[in-house]
Amino acid sequence: MYKILANTIFLGKDIINLSECHSTNEIAMGKIKSKEAAEGTIITTENQTKGKGQRGNIWQSEAGKNLTFSLILSPKFIDPREQFNLNIFISNAIHEVLSQYTRDLKIKWPNDIVHDFDGKLGGILIENIIGQKGIEFSIIGIGLNINQFHFEIPTATSLTKLSGIEFDKWEIFKLLIKKIETNYLVLKNGNLENLRNYYMQNLFRFEKWSQYYDKTEFKGKIINVCEDGRLVIQKDDGEINYYNFKEVSFV
Repeated sequence: MYKILANTIFLGKDIINLSECHSTNEIAMGKIKSKEAAEGTIITTENQTKGKGQRGNIWQSEAGKNLTFSLILSPKFIDPREQFNLNIFISNAIHEVLSQYTRDLKIKWPNDIVHDFDGKLGGILIENIIGQKGIEFSIIGIGLNINQFHFEIPTATSLTKLSGIEFDKWEIFKLLIKKIETNYLVLKNGNLENLRNYYMQNLFRFEKWSQYYDKTEFKGKIINVCEDGRLVIQKDDGEINYYNFKEVSFV
């Protein structure tokens, strides 16, 4: 494991590598509360026992096989009303790097990485600390299935399962951190159009008729994602609905 990533400007200059922990996001939150965290700090672990996912789900990962880590950022330049841009920049970075190793990867709204046909490869959990001056800190937890082959959840997959090849996960980690930093600086410089275009071009089920569920199951297609992160779905009867997180499910 690398103590310092020499090819980055600030991200990963301080890496805390733990053999085991409940949740890297919880460790990151503790560092922030105790004022021990600098922007760019990364917490990694070989075995995360109580990792958290979207919707309060538990993220399960086989020890030593995958990448589980959290980043600490301080995106004070982002208006809290536009915090979905954090989802966009991080999802894009992960998608772009992992697409070097396998085909047909997509970004599933809001920020999962999935294979178009074979299940979920990774998840992202973003926890923002908002103060009077905006977003004081952002903790970005990332779990990516790299070398795990057997899963309790049938909808999960990994790079190894998709390709039949075992990978050097720390080489992938280095590429990820470099690309995440690059995208973060693009976001900081205000070049949102390119980031947003990439996100939409690689969005799972974009402009494809599929089944969804809000209060009842329905057929619809994703036609947009608003700047505030709401998912826009057109139903087959022509009605257009706007959904916040947890208000609609993919069937």
